[in-house]
Amino acid sequence: MTILSRRRTLGLIALAGLAAPAVARAQADPQRNLSSFTMQNWQDHFDDLGLGAIVADTRSRALHFWSGDGQTYRTYPTSVPISEELTKRGHTEIVRKKVGPSWTPTASQMERYPDWKPVGPGPDNPLGTHAMYLSWPAYLIHGTHDTRKIGRLSSDGCIGLYNEKIEELFGLCPVGTQVRII
Repeated sequence: MTILSRRRTLGLIALAGLAAPAVARAQADPQRNLSSFTMQNWQDHFDDLGLGAIVADTRSRALHFWSGDGQTYRTYPTSVPISEELTKRGHTEIVRKKVGPSWTPTASQMERYPDWKPVGPGPDNPLGTHAMYLSWPAYLIHGTHDTRKIGRLSSDGCIGLYNEKIEELFGLCPVGTQVRII
């Protein structure tokens, strides 16, 4: 028979106390799990699936994709804009796709970082290996070589994915896929 020491018992009680608020929040909102991803339903955002649908949830830092036939659903962790001022929300669509995109700093980035220069395709490109351009100028869904950015507030407005995940999503999304940023 093992007897728990007083220190170990207190440690277990403290650990249970730390987990209780997260468990209570998850039980209070069944749409949210412990990792803070919020489940999304395409019907809450679009009238129909069209060619496909994407909901990028900046709060839970997840991108949800549904194929046009409704047979494929994927969820991806993302990076999101670093501030509310850089976050654009609403409905848009994918208007262009590019493998091996080039990156050019926006005018606002050049004001903040005058030494930044355009970067061609390759391992130093902040857009990673694939980019899907939205109907809003300078807003993209793209990859990143800097995996530390995923799951964080780290972009100047774009939605970023791991390179292997953007490659997968790129193959699933035709031009015309509807997008909603929330």
